[in-house]
Amino acid sequence: MFDISLVMLGAGNSTRFEMPVKKQWLRIGDEPLWLFATKNLSSHYPFKEIIIASNEEAYMSKFAPHYRFVRGGVTRQESLRNALSEVSSEFVLVSDIARPCISANLLSKIIEGLNNADCVVPVLKVADTVYFEDDIIDRDRVKLVQTPQLSRTALLKKAIEGDQIYTDDSSAMRAAGAKIWYVLGEESARKITFKDDLAKIPCLKAPKNEIYFGNGFDVHAFEEGNFVTICGEKVPHKFKFKAHSDGDVATHALIDAILGAASLGDIGELFPDTDDKYKGADSIGLLKQAYRLVQSVGFELVNADITIMAQAPKLSAFKLKMAQNIAEALNISASRINVKATTTEKLGFVGRGEGIAASVMASLRYYDWTQI
Repeated sequence: MFDISLVMLGAGNSTRFEMPVKKQWLRIGDEPLWLFATKNLSSHYPFKEIIIASNEEAYMSKFAPHYRFVRGGVTRQESLRNALSEVSSEFVLVSDIARPCISANLLSKIIEGLNNADCVVPVLKVADTVYFEDDIIDRDRVKLVQTPQLSRTALLKKAIEGDQIYTDDSSAMRAAGAKIWYVLGEESARKITFKDDLAKIPCLKAPKNEIYFGNGFDVHAFEEGNFVTICGEKVPHKFKFKAHSDGDVATHALIDAILGAASLGDIGELFPDTDDKYKGADSIGLLKQAYRLVQSVGFELVNADITIMAQAPKLSAFKLKMAQNIAEALNISASRINVKATTTEKLGFVGRGEGIAASVMASLRYYDWTQI
């Protein structure tokens, strides 16, 4: 048995995927794609180490604390270099998270190929006529390269240490003088690049119908002014909120609720009040940013129930417009947003007219990519 570590690359931004969710966060059953793909490969071989390169390594570690996570780079090669710095095994298998359905048979062929070369690469043959610009190319000499690719670790580290950019391991290894061995790949090892690719990969299954709940609470005191902003609506009042941003308590509580449902921390982590960038910030804009983050990791909002606690000003005439503002910001139906207003019967700081509080309950579900 060979001494092999597994590196999974998943630091891309899915710019060609054209979905609100990054492809690595599509739910396959109840697992994100990156975890599904990693578990699939690791079920075929007892790897010494499993290392994942990502730009969301802290969040990913909540799902699989037994894996090792490293920060991804701007390019694939930079991500690979970061991952290889953690590899101590003689050989390393490098795969893309976007290739989730590698079979045991294909992996066996790749590992067997180590007896023949320094780098083993699965490739597909080309059946169609091939042109390069205006010239026909001999299709028998054309290979479509796939991953995973298996390399001698020391040689691969050396091969990618320079400034030359390579699109896969084998091209770097070839340039470094390493011997390459090709094995026949599989159509089922297709890479997810565009959303249409999802329908062509049979091992993927629909996300589970699960609901995640989060709650948020925020308070802000008053200071001299002439209006307060709540759910993006400017409500006339003899005070304004004392806050680093615009002080929109209800929107802040909603941000905390959706972040909480997705296990993404809280508003203070995402938009710290110690950062001058958020001084006087429009909270509806912050909500849009927070929701894009929630969407990017595979969720969408089901509904939100917002309760605003204020002795003054009176809010009943503004509730419908508040709900519409939130719905517009999240690009969902206003029927999914409910805004309630209440007093505290003159009790506490709210009852004394010193400020306003808001409480929000929100629910999320997995983005259903099967409905595209």
